[in-house]
Amino acid sequence: MMLKPILLLLTVSLLFTSFISPPDFIAEQKKYERVREAFVDKEALIKAQLKKNGLQADDFHLLITAFKDDDVLDVFARKKTEKVYQQLITYKVCARSGQLGPKRKSGDLQVPEGFYQINRFNPTSNFYLSLGINYPNASDQIKSTAPDKGGDIFIHGSCVTIGCLPMTDEKIKEIYLYAIHARNNGQQKIPVYIFPFRMTDQNMKKYSNQYADEKALLQFWKNLKVGYDRFEKDHKELTFSISEFGEYQF
Repeated sequence: MMLKPILLLLTVSLLFTSFISPPDFIAEQKKYERVREAFVDKEALIKAQLKKNGLQADDFHLLITAFKDDDVLDVFARKKTEKVYQQLITYKVCARSGQLGPKRKSGDLQVPEGFYQINRFNPTSNFYLSLGINYPNASDQIKSTAPDKGGDIFIHGSCVTIGCLPMTDEKIKEIYLYAIHARNNGQQKIPVYIFPFRMTDQNMKKYSNQYADEKALLQFWKNLKVGYDRFEKDHKELTFSISEFGEYQF
């Protein structure tokens, strides 16, 4: 007769324990020396930057855009309950390899172009701290015919690259802290949108003239511009699917 009350008590207890003891991603990351150093060096700075924009460290989600030909990386954030992102800060990308155009194979030195997300946090990186990008994504898998499409693309420290986005050790501390706070706030997928350049109509005309002989590349860029225009219009996270030809469908 006492079985049901006991089971109910156990269920309530488990639910309460789960509620008051959520997984603490920051605590896990702080097990690593470089992350602890980043908190000492940069936590006050990023909290001040968030506060300046009406945000708090325990209540924001993150979105990152990068523009290859401008060598810049823009960081956006929003309250967890809101939809619209606001720009927090712009960072200079320290070095670049390859040329304009997407990454299609291992060893081509290219920085990817397209719509990605952070899928790894590496607190013991060879480049101080690093955030992995999910290249090759579904579009890249279809668009590339190479047997080895490459991988291990990161936003990282230092100032050297063979296809990544190096930010220097000092700046990656800040970007890494923004990212682990967002992850700790429940954001499982942090978007990273990488464009060849700021895809305004004026720039599209300029680069279309420069790359007039590369029809496939221009078609790819036109597809990226659809996503670029949508994000520029409302600063909301993009929702898209991938067609059988590898095109982004928004």
